[in-house]
Amino acid sequence: MNAELDRTRPIWRQVAAAIAARIEDGTYPVDTRVPSVVELATEFGVATSTAQKALAHLKAEGYVRAEVGLGSFATRPEDRDA
Repeated sequence: MNAELDRTRPIWRQVAAAIAARIEDGTYPVDTRVPSVVELATEFGVATSTAQKALAHLKAEGYVRAEVGLGSFATRPEDRDA
């Protein structure tokens, strides 16, 4: 997928947008685990720090919730609107 990334825009924002779209379209259903930092870095061909920044943004925007020791999980749309 890294060939689809636009190197003129922040990469972490593009990774975050791709994951948010997958959550919204049901690829990652509510309450299911989303890929880890390492998995995202591998899939998108980016540094782990870039993947971490994308996941942190998704958490701040309410798309994912983190559970210590378990990973990040997709949230319900109504949880994002709050």
